[in-house]
Amino acid sequence: MFLKELLEGTTVAGDYPQADICDIVYDSRKARPGTTFVCMKGETTDGHKYAKSAYDLGCRVFVAEEALSLPDDAIVLMSENTRRDLAQMSINFFGHPADELKMIGITGTKGKTSITYILRSALENCGIKTGVIGTIGAFYGDKKIPTVNTTPESYELQKILREMADGGCEAVCMEVSSIGLKMSRVHGVEFYAGIFTNLSPDHIGGNEHKTFEEYAYWKKQLYVHSSFTVANRDDAFFDDIAAASKGEVISYGLDEKCDYYAENINPLRRPGFLGIEFDCKSKFDSPWHAQVSMPGFFSVYNVLASVALLRKMGIPVEKMREAFSHVSIDGRMQIVHVSDDYSVIIDYAHNGLSMENVIETVRDYKPNRVVALFGSTGNKATIRRQELGLVSAKMCDFIIITSDDPDFEDPNAIIDEIAGWVEKGGGAGKYVKITDRAEAIEYALDHMRKGDILLLLGKGHEHFMKVKGKKIYFSELDCIANYMKKHGMK
Repeated sequence: MFLKELLEGTTVAGDYPQADICDIVYDSRKARPGTTFVCMKGETTDGHKYAKSAYDLGCRVFVAEEALSLPDDAIVLMSENTRRDLAQMSINFFGHPADELKMIGITGTKGKTSITYILRSALENCGIKTGVIGTIGAFYGDKKIPTVNTTPESYELQKILREMADGGCEAVCMEVSSIGLKMSRVHGVEFYAGIFTNLSPDHIGGNEHKTFEEYAYWKKQLYVHSSFTVANRDDAFFDDIAAASKGEVISYGLDEKCDYYAENINPLRRPGFLGIEFDCKSKFDSPWHAQVSMPGFFSVYNVLASVALLRKMGIPVEKMREAFSHVSIDGRMQIVHVSDDYSVIIDYAHNGLSMENVIETVRDYKPNRVVALFGSTGNKATIRRQELGLVSAKMCDFIIITSDDPDFEDPNAIIDEIAGWVEKGGGAGKYVKITDRAEAIEYALDHMRKGDILLLLGKGHEHFMKVKGKKIYFSELDCIANYMKKHGMK
């Protein structure tokens, strides 16, 4: 691609030489002859400091906000905002892939991941191949693409979108984080729809947002760039979102004033199924009954948001109903059927608050016992072990303490520390310690009773164990599958 084509629509001014560009880089270590190096300022690094390193690796074209001290054969082009210009350059380089896709952005404090999975399940049930980009990574069909951030950097994002478009995707459901918006990672992308879940203080301080007001401001920017908005009317921030939206606002919630709302909400448990059911009502359709294979009251909001968008897209109710009954999210309240006698759930909960939320959710299903299997990571603040120990002692009927990413710490020392807090919390006599997590899972399954709910907490969607600085393959799903095979279970 010629440099002039690459810089179309950017703030880079001046006469461009007839340079042929083979790639864009913002990490100097990836520079080579034919690349353009974009100097970006971050919270902790400044790409301008690494321009000479990129030059030494053969790069000769630079886009910068400040003057660079480089040899005379370097082409330095000045930009008003290199982050935004990187986004536009990436769009140009990959051929405007978002224009070929129905882009659906979801933002808010909670619920983003769940909604992306719900939407994908329903859309693919209608034959619409759909990509997902978010916390758990990026994927479409059977293809998984590793990502570093919930919302990838603009270059990586455009590269993923190009791959999805070329791979036959028609739609993309994407978690759009406030940091992603602030850092211009989605700059230049116009969304078919923006979904607002809820807003509460999060990502405040450190290298993220200085204030809640700043956090809220960046969240709202998604809806400025969406043709219409689906928003949670029950959230206190609804009016602000509606005011920021450039197009139609479709509301959802539990009040009949909403465009889509739920009534007669009840937890639903049967062999192999743990979820929630409710009557879905709206001003557009006849009432219909939904059964969702995702436990917890909060799932109602996630489904309602999805329904509002899907009906706007013309997806039939029956197709949605079918999809909702078998949707599953890797490592997020993921139900794994082992036996009709008890339920097994895999969840990423790895601190006291998230553990408490998970246990409160499953208590609504009136289990015989709540059994929790968990550990804690090594080389992290030990307050997490205290919280896990105290919460489990208070809320669980039986506890299995095991390994979870011990890294450079002795796993047995971590386990003993958690056990000490379990005892201080009144849990003496209702826990066991099993260092090997695979053995711990087998022990748990061996000791399940009718009506129990087993929670495998901490690993979630991860398929590794971090030990002494290395990631070693480990899958809880494999452990369960091996157990079932060993015992002749299907």
